Amino acid sequence: MADTGLEFHPLSFVTEGTDVVVGRADTGTYAVLPDDGAALLRRLSAGVSRDEAAAWYEHCYGEPVDVDDFVATLHELGFLRAAGSTAAAPAPLGPPRFQRLARALFSAPAWLLYAALVAAAAIALARHPDLRPASSHVYFTGSLTTVTLVLIFGQLPLAALHESYHVLAGQRLGLHSSLGVSNRYNYVVFETRTNGLYSVPRRRRYLPFLAGMVVDVVAFAALALLAAALRTPGGTIPLAGRVCLALSFAVAARLGWQLLLHLRTDLYYVLSTALNCYDLHEASKAIFANRIRRRTGRLRAGRPSPRLVDETQWTDRDRRIGAWYGWLIAVGFTATIGLAVFVTGPVAVTFVARTVSGVATGAGTWHFWDSLVSLVVFTVQIALPATLALRKRRHRSGRKPKLVNA
Repeated sequence: MADTGLEFHPLSFVTEGTDVVVGRADTGTYAVLPDDGAALLRRLSAGVSRDEAAAWYEHCYGEPVDVDDFVATLHELGFLRAAGSTAAAPAPLGPPRFQRLARALFSAPAWLLYAALVAAAAIALARHPDLRPASSHVYFTGSLTTVTLVLIFGQLPLAALHESYHVLAGQRLGLHSSLGVSNRYNYVVFETRTNGLYSVPRRRRYLPFLAGMVVDVVAFAALALLAAALRTPGGTIPLAGRVCLALSFAVAARLGWQLLLHLRTDLYYVLSTALNCYDLHEASKAIFANRIRRRTGRLRAGRPSPRLVDETQWTDRDRRIGAWYGWLIAVGFTATIGLAVFVTGPVAVTFVARTVSGVATGAGTWHFWDSLVSLVVFTVQIALPATLALRKRRHRSGRKPKLVNA
């Protein structure tokens, strides 16, 4: 077995129970290895030859190992640089740009300020029920165009703030997080890219996952308090206060959205981390789909066996948890319908009713043009994410799951 002079990219090793998470923080590529596999990788990355590594492994673990096959897997994962490559190893990255700001925003004084805001908002909501989130708050003015534009452009900075807190929570740990734009179904969303998150211990990942929801709660509290401060002694809420209530309703709806774990929201990643899983969603989907295929296959006597997804591509832990977690996906879809009916539904029904009423007044009226413009803006809002979704689907079209015969 000839040695080819293996050259490795910088790798991180994080022990989690009987497994070790190994990966590259620069690309976000990680693999879960058993203790012996991680130990073998450490020997190879330290410069030990393949022959020496194989002999060491057999001496320590009492059985031979196919180092060539192991190295081929490392190549597939992108952990190895080309043998004899003259490319210099990447220079170590310095501290993240906003690390000092991140530490200030998650310091003890900051947490005290957040708690004070939330407590004050809770008191205001208890005293004034009309400040509590309600779908009627969305239509804070008679102009549909104004409502649509304020909700679109008012939510963008709030959504950016949500994801920025994810980024800052990662930078607080020294990770080089970044912010991007993508889509989720028919919504434009900001996305956090924290490639090195699995290079830190599991207990330190919770805050980066929860940071967005933390700032959502704080933003909701601040908007409610501002609306309460603008409230007149007679109980009237002026336009600025009604705008705050409309935006606070949108923030509350986004917090409710986080409960839909099947959409891989922030709470999904918190739960997955707590359960010590790495790809729970995909594993549970595959297991659930295989169950359905097996059952339908039994009912189709005389037909070919159904094709099943290869479940061995996930860890034992993911498969064990995924065996029951898959049912929560079905529950999640039901919850999505409930959220649409009781939260999004009333807002949509009112929008349609007002739009139809405005268009029916005729082209010579202000309500007609207001309704028409709002409809155009709403259509563009739906069309843009749909275009992004189509592009994403085309990009992923070549990625097929592994299939095996039943």
